[in-house]
Amino acid sequence: MMMFLLVSACGGLGAVTRFVFNTSIQQVWKRGFPLATFVINLIATFCAGIAAAAFAFHTVDHGTYLLFVTGFLGGFSTFSTAINEIVSLARDGRRRLAALYCALTIVVPLLCVAAGWSLIALTR
Repeated sequence: MMMFLLVSACGGLGAVTRFVFNTSIQQVWKRGFPLATFVINLIATFCAGIAAAAFAFHTVDHGTYLLFVTGFLGGFSTFSTAINEIVSLARDGRRRLAALYCALTIVVPLLCVAAGWSLIALTR
C-alpha cells in the first residue's frame, strides 16, 4: 500500500512539473509545431534511458526505479497528448507538419532513451 501511495505522489509531482514546463514553453513558443510536448517527451525518454540503465547495472533498486519511472516520468511524459496534437494538426489541414511531428515523436525519443542508457553504460 505504501508503494502505491508513493508512486501516486511521484506521479503527481511529474504532472505538476509537466504543467510548469508546458506553460513556460508555450509562453515563448507561438508557432504551429507543438514544441512543449515534444521537449517534455524528449526529457522523459532520456531520463527513462538513464533510469533503465541504472536499474540494469544495479545502481538503483527496484523501488526507486518504480518511483521515478512509473511515478514521476509517468506523470511527466505525455504520449497521449502528442498523439492528440498529431490528429489536431492533420484535422487542421497541416498534414505535412502532422507527419513530421509523428515521425519525430517516434524516432527522436528512441534516440533519447539510447543516449540516456549510453550515458550510464559508458561510465561503467
